[in-house]
Amino acid sequence: MFTRGILYLLLCRSVNEVICHGIPDARRLEDGDIVNVDITVYYKGCHGDLNETYFVGKTDELSQQLVRCTYECLEKAISIVKPGVRFREVGEVINRHALMSGFSVVKSYCGHGIGDLFHCAPNIPHYSRNKAVGMMKAGQTFTIEPMINAGVWRDRLWPDGWTAVTADGKRSAQFEHTLLVTETGVEVLTARLPSSPDVFPWLN
Repeated sequence: MFTRGILYLLLCRSVNEVICHGIPDARRLEDGDIVNVDITVYYKGCHGDLNETYFVGKTDELSQQLVRCTYECLEKAISIVKPGVRFREVGEVINRHALMSGFSVVKSYCGHGIGDLFHCAPNIPHYSRNKAVGMMKAGQTFTIEPMINAGVWRDRLWPDGWTAVTADGKRSAQFEHTLLVTETGVEVLTARLPSSPDVFPWLN
């Protein structure tokens, strides 16, 4: 659709063991599920990318811990964003918190530069000892989008060649923001508004 500068909006829905790129289908959500909703918008020549993982009804304690840990991984990573920070440090921060919480970090997918192009340099891995190149500079825009698994970090693809799921069938969660590096720090371009629904209990 194209209306007044909006070119498109794309949505992925990833349930439970689906790490990312889940294609919306006839699968019904059930009480106790977790579901990630990933939205991409192109508006007036610029791309934006955002995702969050939500609880469906009453979820088990492990799923709650997984989702909260993933949220915290993103927040901790955002807290170090400023000019002069090496991109590889993002993965160190995320990996440290995930491992301390008893979870693992997916290595197959990473954050990325974004703007007039949807995917561009830099690539920003979320795991430790990565080989990301370069330092953050004012004016750069990119995403950080950790994918955290309850079991092993490895993934596999469904036959559709697109949907990524955990190799052991255990659950995965993800959160993502689009960020702008400022002269003094960072602006979260996809931040929640004061009027946004209060859906995460740990934010109360």
